Amino acid sequence: MKKAFSTKLLGGVATTLAAIGFLTGSVSAEDLTVYTAVEAEDLKRYAAAFNEVHPDITVNWVRDSTGVVTAKLLAEKDNPQADVVWGLAGSSLLLMKKEDMFETYAPAGVDQLDSRFRDNSDTPVWAGMDAWVAAVCVNTVEAEANNLPMPTSWADLTKPEYKGHVAMPNPGSSGTGFLDVASWLQMFGEEDGWAFMDDLHENISHYTHSGSKPCKQAAAGEVSIGISFAFRAAKSKNQGAPLEIVMPSEGVGWEMEAAAIVKGTKKLDAAKKLMDFIVSKPAMEHYNQGYAVVAMPGVSKPIENYPANITDSMIAMDFEWSANNRDAILAEWTDRYDSKSEPKN
Repeated sequence: MKKAFSTKLLGGVATTLAAIGFLTGSVSAEDLTVYTAVEAEDLKRYAAAFNEVHPDITVNWVRDSTGVVTAKLLAEKDNPQADVVWGLAGSSLLLMKKEDMFETYAPAGVDQLDSRFRDNSDTPVWAGMDAWVAAVCVNTVEAEANNLPMPTSWADLTKPEYKGHVAMPNPGSSGTGFLDVASWLQMFGEEDGWAFMDDLHENISHYTHSGSKPCKQAAAGEVSIGISFAFRAAKSKNQGAPLEIVMPSEGVGWEMEAAAIVKGTKKLDAAKKLMDFIVSKPAMEHYNQGYAVVAMPGVSKPIENYPANITDSMIAMDFEWSANNRDAILAEWTDRYDSKSEPKN
């Protein structure tokens, strides 16, 4: 008999999109509702790899952007609907840890992860998976056609010649957008950080609700410059897009994807098995297909066109500060800049 795991949309009623993986075996003994902000194209691979180890557990995905998944989890705090979060911004998970929303669990093998990617408290609740790093994607053909010089810094993007030629993600809906905003506030200081964003806003064409979309739009020539993340830039360039990948001289922000078991799940044993897999080497090898930096040292393979020595550009991010100030940051950003956001689907 065929066993399927499905992808579901967030909303008032979760709608099954498609059965995205099939394995031969008995009918599933248990299923897990898993909330995620992982790129949709990766979900089939992740669940299939897990089912190679545990064919009796079905993964039912509920997927949306980071901001939507974070808001949904917080709204469901007193009546949780998810069993596991597999792939959400670390700053979001730290916010929920503060709200006591996760089960205490140290997955088997978690000590093999880089210390920056694991909860080192006495009562750990989360584990890291991979990291994405900010970058600027510049379409060289469009830049030349619009007489735009190649930017080398964040400050360059505030110059008048870039007006209307820059896209970036909305931090309320995109984890990449939030890491950008949080990193600028930490990098420049709060006063100067908001002043920088005021100037940048003058040049923004639109804000997207996806972290990869600005780079995809730059790759397609829909915008000259997209603020996105480095792996998406390298992937688009490897597919033939006329892109230059810029690592701004001031440094760049970064964020990790992480996982945790939702407190109150009635499927704790199955959830623990999933967490054990999430930190395993086979899982890390799958993450490496979408992220150049993964939590387990020695697993990452070189990525063509990925910026060399990228760790030298990564600033020291204070994820706890980002989590504790998230609501205030998003409220201020929305008040100042949301008028240029694309409509939500």
